[in-house]
Amino acid sequence: MATMKVKQIKSRIGAPKDQKRTLDSLGLRKINQVVEVEDTPSARGMVRKVRHLVVVED
Repeated sequence: MATMKVKQIKSRIGAPKDQKRTLDSLGLRKINQVVEVEDTPSARGMVRKVRHLVVVED
């Protein structure tokens, strides 16, 4: 299965709880942390929800 690299670029401070939980489920805890997640529709939906806090690297 294909993977995508997701990098957190902004702080989670001040974000709603559901967005913080979404970052947790993606495995992101710190700024500039990069994780590899499988490229599935559910993972894309999570990235879309916090798109102002993360960037997808290729």
